[in-house]
Amino acid sequence: MARLSKAKRVKRRWVGLRLKIKSDRESLESKIHELVPDANLRLYDLHPEAASSIAIIRVHLPDLSRFRAAADECEWIETLTTSGKIRLVRERLGIPKPPRRR
Repeated sequence: MARLSKAKRVKRRWVGLRLKIKSDRESLESKIHELVPDANLRLYDLHPEAASSIAIIRVHLPDLSRFRAAADECEWIETLTTSGKIRLVRERLGIPKPPRRR
């Protein structure tokens, strides 16, 4: 079966977040999915810091406005940047590219 062309695939945005809570990856994914339960969200990068964490999630473009509205109401999430390319979000947040898995 042939793949869909790039123009026909679902568009996505990468969102850089500052999380004001300390949490492991699994519990953080469940908390993010609770914000917009029917949205297609995926946690990609999680970098813990001293008092907070930096994270990058993938949001499908039709779900982006609902996610941003839910994140603005939530006191433990701060949206820092958004882009269509994960490379740009990583550069803006100062996160190095993870090594490739083999």
